[in-house]
Amino acid sequence: MWTKAALVVVVVGVALAAPSDSYAPPRHQPAYNEELMPYQFEYGVKDEYSGTDFGQNEVSDGKAVTGSYTVQLPDGRKQTVTYVADHYGGYQAEVEYYGEAQYPHEYGPPVTFKPQSYGHPQPSYQPKPSYQPKPSYTPAPSYQPTPSYRPTPSYRPTPSYRPTPSYH
Repeated sequence: MWTKAALVVVVVGVALAAPSDSYAPPRHQPAYNEELMPYQFEYGVKDEYSGTDFGQNEVSDGKAVTGSYTVQLPDGRKQTVTYVADHYGGYQAEVEYYGEAQYPHEYGPPVTFKPQSYGHPQPSYQPKPSYQPKPSYTPAPSYQPTPSYRPTPSYRPTPSYRPTPSYH
């Protein structure tokens, strides 16, 4: 009897000692006293052939981050975002656009890239298209098949109910 009571007390004690909300942050978070390191980076991509043009630069003094990035938009404008971010003011950005948006009424052929030969000669043959053009008219069939036999039904149902005339 005492062992059962002791077992119940142990189980209740373990249940009460477990945290009630396993998704809550821990009560005692360790303090990190590391100095933030300053950094600086910059990159840019500009490919005239494909029309790709974007870049970014960023500088941090260990307390605040300042930077900007640019991108060439599909409508022909260039977008520049200049930003400042720190622990007190958060992320603050200014967006500017350069150029005028262009919306053509007709679009040209899709952008395709020419294979680069890297010193190798191009093949001398020209591949044929994989599709066959269809005629602009629909030809009428000239052959009308006629059946060579006519099947005869082997079973003819007979009605089981025959109404009697109502005129006597």
